Amino acid sequence: MNSCSYVHKQVPVPSSSQVPLGDPDSCDVRVVHLDRVSRAKKRQIPRQEIERLSLLLKAIADPTRLCIVLGLRDFEMCVCDIAATLGMTESAVSHQLRRLRERGLVRARRQGQIVYYALDDDHVAELLDTALAHVRE
Repeated sequence: MNSCSYVHKQVPVPSSSQVPLGDPDSCDVRVVHLDRVSRAKKRQIPRQEIERLSLLLKAIADPTRLCIVLGLRDFEMCVCDIAATLGMTESAVSHQLRRLRERGLVRARRQGQIVYYALDDDHVAELLDTALAHVRE
């Protein structure tokens, strides 16, 4: 089953009296473009991937976790460094780092008694850079 199978459910279509003409978010004429629907269905992502993607995006949707991930774009940092940078307690930072590790966004490296954190791979930095470029447009 495809992840976006909910699109196949029948939804009530408002009558023309319910949708004002010229509404920028709705069509003035109800028509289904079968070629576009067919192409969209072929490009649907499996449900399992949708779930994983949703969890990844939720992980960086939190402002604190996003700040942590953005701070790790260029170099690794320990919990103490991240806490000092963000003005948070080390305990709070550790909690957020655990969630980011669970989602595969950051990785940890122990050096003696210090644990350093870095982005898990270049894809995470690319995702952040692309999103930031979009916001700045």
